[in-house]
Order: sequence, then C-alpha cells, then structure tokens
Amino acid sequence: MRLAALALIFAASAAFLSLEAQQAPKAPVPVILSTDTGNEVDDQWVILYLLTDPAFDVRGILSAQAPTLPDPSAHWTLGVLRDQVENHMGLTVHPPLLEGASTPMTDASTPQPSAAARFLVEQSKGFSSTNRLTVLTIGAATDTASALLLDPTLADRIRIVAMGFTNLKPEGAKEFNVENDPHAWQAILKSHVPVAIGTGEVCRHDLSMGYAQAQQMLANRGPIGAWLWDEYRMWYFSHVKPLRSTDYTHNHVIWDIITAAYVRGLVTTETVPRPSLTDSVRFAQGQNGATWETISHVDTTTLWKDFFADLDHFTATHNLPPYQPR
Repeated sequence: MRLAALALIFAASAAFLSLEAQQAPKAPVPVILSTDTGNEVDDQWVILYLLTDPAFDVRGILSAQAPTLPDPSAHWTLGVLRDQVENHMGLTVHPPLLEGASTPMTDASTPQPSAAARFLVEQSKGFSSTNRLTVLTIGAATDTASALLLDPTLADRIRIVAMGFTNLKPEGAKEFNVENDPHAWQAILKSHVPVAIGTGEVCRHDLSMGYAQAQQMLANRGPIGAWLWDEYRMWYFSHVKPLRSTDYTHNHVIWDIITAAYVRGLVTTETVPRPSLTDSVRFAQGQNGATWETISHVDTTTLWKDFFADLDHFTATHNLPPYQPR
C-alpha cells in the first residue's frame, strides 16, 4: 500500500514538473541580423519583428551591401537602417548598428574587412557549439562569410539562418542575395558552420501577399502600419502591378521574414546533403557527410498573428512619431 502511494506521489510530482517545464517561458534567442534594408520592402518587416518580439534578443544589426544601392552601398544601408529604427520605430535605445563591407568578396578565401564582420566575431565569443549565436542573413552574405574567414573558430559558435537561393535544383542557386556575393556562399558552404536556408521558391509559395491583403493587415495599425503600407504600396506600383493597368491580382513576397519564422519555430524543415557552389553559381556535390537544413513550409497563419500582435503591443506602449507619407 505504501509503495503504491509513493508511486502515485512520484507520478503526480513528475507530471507537475513536466507541466511546469512546458509552461516556463523560453529564454530569448540571441540573434544578429545582417540586412540590405532599403533595397526592397521586406527587410523592414524582419527588423520590426526582431525588435518587438520578446522571443528575440537582438545583439546587433549589420548593414549589408547590394549593387542596386548608392555607393558605398553598406554605408547607405546603415543610414536607412538608422532611420527605420530611430525615426519610424522611435527607439532612442536600441542594439548596435554596424556598417558592413560595401563590396563583395574577391574570392572564397579572402575576407572583406568591416566593422560588421569584426563585431560578429567579438559578439560570438561568449557562445559555443552547444549554445550558438544565431546569425540571420537576409542580404549578401559578405560580412558573415568574412567573419568566418577572419576567425575560422567562429563556425563552432554560430549558426546561420538565411534567405537565399531560388530552389535546391542544380540551376536553382542563382538568386538576388546569393548573386550579390557568390564567393561568400562558397566560403560558408565549405565551412562546417550549421546553416538553415529558406529558398525563394518556399517564400513565394508561403509568404506572398496581395495588395488587398496587405492593405487590410496594415490598416489602423498606427504610424508603423502606415509606413509599412506606404512602402509596400510604392513598391507594388513600381515593381509588381502591370503598368497602365487596374490589375491588382499580382502578389508581392515578404521574403526575408522566413528567417525569423525559423527561429520562432514556425516552419517545417528537412535535413539534406549540403552542396557546394560553383563560380557559375550552380550547386555541385558538397563534402561527404555534410548537411544543411532547408525550410519546406512556413506556418503563415501563426506568423502573421504573432507579428501583428507584437506590432500592436509595441504601438500601444510607445510614443511613436507620426508618419509623414511620401
């Protein structure tokens, strides 16, 4: 009888501890973001998500280069980044904003020095292979790859989550972010750093947003909602909607937020053989046994619910400057 009672007490205690563990809030995930914000209209969504959701512990944001931006492009991106964080979000206290290299790597073994690459190496030093710093790369991977080349042991302290490549077919390697510095991706894929990738194909399938949908989602969401809508609308008219047409059926993709969705656990992934990248930007066979994680699906219902709940809470608890339409 006594043994049975003890067994019941033990089982009840175990169940309570298990429930308590499930209900305990998870510690924020330490992240560094590398972004070419200003080049498109999706980076802003990632920046907002990271800085408004308590699940993220943002250690710094790095400005990445892109050939479509004014020279020196990473310096220009840094200015756009500062405007978004300090003026549109109204943050006087925020994570460090660091300037990256404004030109791509010249080959796969020579880093492009920058304040961003050095910052990444320094920030990683408190991490390990069992407690990695997450690096979200949503532009050219120049600074991330350069940091790996400056300090090869960095591969033991970080993991990379990136939006890049069109799909996983041999010819699917070509994509805007990757083509802005193929040597950077050659260096990353050759290293043993863990990589998770969200391809353009998956983004287009799961993260496409129509004109009316964007308008509805962003309506009545204060100055930040008005800013996002203005950015989306201007991009839509100049890049998406056919000219001299009333056809609003085309969608635009909020590509880069796939990286944040991965960190929040809102994706389905597969672990597959890790390729190498040729100089002609095609996938080729990689090192034997090497793998990477590929995102195959995004839970957009939960993602947008979470994103807008964070935005609404931020708007309600901060004295935001009014948005001045363009």
